[in-house]
Amino acid sequence: MKMHLSSLAALLLAAATGSHSAQRPNILFLFADDWGRHASAYAKVEGPGSMNDTVSTPNFDRVAEAGVLFLNAYVNSPSCTPCRSSLLSGQHFWRTGNGAILQGATWDSKIPSWPLLLEAGGYDIGYSYKVWAPGTPLNAPIGEKRTRFEQAGKRFNSFSQTATALIKKGSTVEEAKAALLDEARGNFRSFLETRGQGKPFAFWFGPTNVHRKWIKGSGKKLWNIDPDSLKGKMPPFLPDVHEVRQDFADYLGEAQAFDAAIGVLIEELKRSGKFENTIIAISGDHGAPGFPHGKCNLYDFGTQVSLALSGPGIGGGRVVNDFVSLPDLAPTFLEAGQVDVPSVMTAKTLWPVLAAEKDGWVDPARTGVYIGRERHVRKARAGNLPYPQRAIRTREFLLVINFRPDRYPLGDPFDLDNGKAPSSDKLENNTFATLPDEDAGPAKAWIVEHRNDPKWQTYFQHAYGKRPRLELFDVQKDPFQMNNLADNPEYREVVARLQKQLLAEMKATGDPRLIDEGRFFEDVSKFDGN
Repeated sequence: MKMHLSSLAALLLAAATGSHSAQRPNILFLFADDWGRHASAYAKVEGPGSMNDTVSTPNFDRVAEAGVLFLNAYVNSPSCTPCRSSLLSGQHFWRTGNGAILQGATWDSKIPSWPLLLEAGGYDIGYSYKVWAPGTPLNAPIGEKRTRFEQAGKRFNSFSQTATALIKKGSTVEEAKAALLDEARGNFRSFLETRGQGKPFAFWFGPTNVHRKWIKGSGKKLWNIDPDSLKGKMPPFLPDVHEVRQDFADYLGEAQAFDAAIGVLIEELKRSGKFENTIIAISGDHGAPGFPHGKCNLYDFGTQVSLALSGPGIGGGRVVNDFVSLPDLAPTFLEAGQVDVPSVMTAKTLWPVLAAEKDGWVDPARTGVYIGRERHVRKARAGNLPYPQRAIRTREFLLVINFRPDRYPLGDPFDLDNGKAPSSDKLENNTFATLPDEDAGPAKAWIVEHRNDPKWQTYFQHAYGKRPRLELFDVQKDPFQMNNLADNPEYREVVARLQKQLLAEMKATGDPRLIDEGRFFEDVSKFDGN
């Protein structure tokens, strides 16, 4: 079947490139840290009233308009390293050994990764900034330092901090932003000028600026995003107060910085004459950091991400509902490059969807995705224990299994009940101060500081309190996943069916969580020694 799909992809690409049919396409993959489903292209689909009303991403939008915008793209794990392990390997994160966790992760060189497979198949490969991290060896699945292109610098990763410093030294806002965009352009240009001469290329652009922390107020200062334009648009798990709105506006500002970089890289691609034969794919590694329901949570706000692809062989101008798990990009890229897809990959190629002409639901088999997590911050809980979760997300439901409901999902509430509560400054700037599986920031600080206020304490309990073993959400009626129906008798059959389906997938793919009560992940010594 894989040989058939590879042949199909090659034929589609040949048809799309006409007289250049002998050329395999280049691949430009733009992948932002901590960027969820926040782009103005989604506002056009959702209609007025969503948080996406406030963000402007014209470059992402143009790629989506020229190709395919996916409405239901999900990460396999909402934590940086395991998400990237799954994406690079084309497998569920739980199949990547010590790559399935964050702190203490190591990469098993026996696991095939699509960048190195493309390189072995005749591609030039390269990257700027982050690909696989944190972990040892750093960026191993793309060649480590050997394929890195950062000659122009790494300041883009601290966009708001660097831009603010330049402005203080006398630069205008536009001059400061241009300096950082020139860096991103320079790194990519150095790759194009030294690689890809007579060979196809695959380049990964992975800035970390959307990852915390940011300069408070930078969304307004640098991008003219009014925090109060979010008033009335906040999801029910976030307090609709100025402090939280400003924090989210600053986050959206970093997303707009990433979008501006998309623009300059595409300009360089056109300047080089390689644009027409390049597949452009754009996404992020999970939802927003430092916000309830976001990063490290299996709710949509933490796992659903932006995704658009355009280029040779891709039927353009379409909005697609089909469920996509980001590991599906691995076989998709390999088939585009006419490189055999390893049998160990559990992901499914996107070519039947990309090459179609339909909008909406295209592939009847793409009705759901599997998601999970184990350990994020090493010392989040007593004994350095993980918080194991697995989930299945379908058109109608989200079912989550919390395998250790006796533990706190976002880490222990250190010092919150002993009279030694962290200060506001510490809550904003030190992730490890308390509840360490959620990044520090103003939103987290505000919710923690208002945890005993009768008006706001439900936000704290909902975000950080212990959760039952099973959670079921009817996403048609409850899109923000606030009302757990797992104990509702009317949904008993749904719970049984989805739990059976999820456990069957875990068993079929060798999830260590089902073996000997999860000893592989529970034995923290194998991770803490790294």
